[in-house]
Amino acid sequence: MLREIRPAIVVLVALTLITGLVYPLAMTGIAQVIFPYRAQGSLIKRDGEVVGSELIGQQFVGDKYFHGRPSATTAPDPADSTKTVAAPYNAANSGGSNLGPSNKALIDRVQGDIETLHKENPSASIPADLVTTSGSGLDPEISPEAAYFQVPRVAKARNLPEDQVRRLVSDHVTDRSLGILGEPRVNVLLLNLALDRLSAG
Repeated sequence: MLREIRPAIVVLVALTLITGLVYPLAMTGIAQVIFPYRAQGSLIKRDGEVVGSELIGQQFVGDKYFHGRPSATTAPDPADSTKTVAAPYNAANSGGSNLGPSNKALIDRVQGDIETLHKENPSASIPADLVTTSGSGLDPEISPEAAYFQVPRVAKARNLPEDQVRRLVSDHVTDRSLGILGEPRVNVLLLNLALDRLSAG
C-alpha cells in the first residue's frame, strides 16, 4: 500500500512545484525581459507619475474629457460589507452586471444614458458602446464612432475648433490587429492625455 501511495505523493508534490511555482516564475521572468512594458501592466506616466494603464479603463467626468464605455463593476460597501456599491472600472471585481434585457434597472440606466447623449449631440445617432457595458467592465477603448460623437461636447468645453479635436481623434484610431482581427478602436486615456497636451500648447 505504501509503495503505491509514495509515488503518487512524489508526483503530486513535483507537479505542484513545477506548475505552481517554477513555471509561473519562469514565465514572469521571460515576460519581464522580452515585454517589460506589458509585463508591468502597460502603465502610462505623465510627468513621471503613473496616471493609468493602457489596458484598464478609468472613469472620466466632466464635459472636457472623452468618456469611455459604462462600467458595471462594483466594490464592497464600506458601510455594510454584505452589500456592494457601484465602482466603475474596479479591476479587482471585473465582470458585467448580468442583468437581462428586461431588467428595469438596466432599462432605466440605458434610457437615462440615451437621453443625456441625445441632449449632448441631438443630430447624431448614438453609438451602442456609449450605452452598453463590456463583459469585463474594464474596457479602455471605444469605437471611433463613439469618440467622434463626443467631439462637439469636448470642443465646446475646451474652446477648441471641432475640426482640430476631430483630427486628434483620427490620430488616435488604432486599426484592426494584423489588418483583420478585432475592430478599429480608440484608447480613451491616451486620447484624453493628448487632449490635455493640445489644450496646454
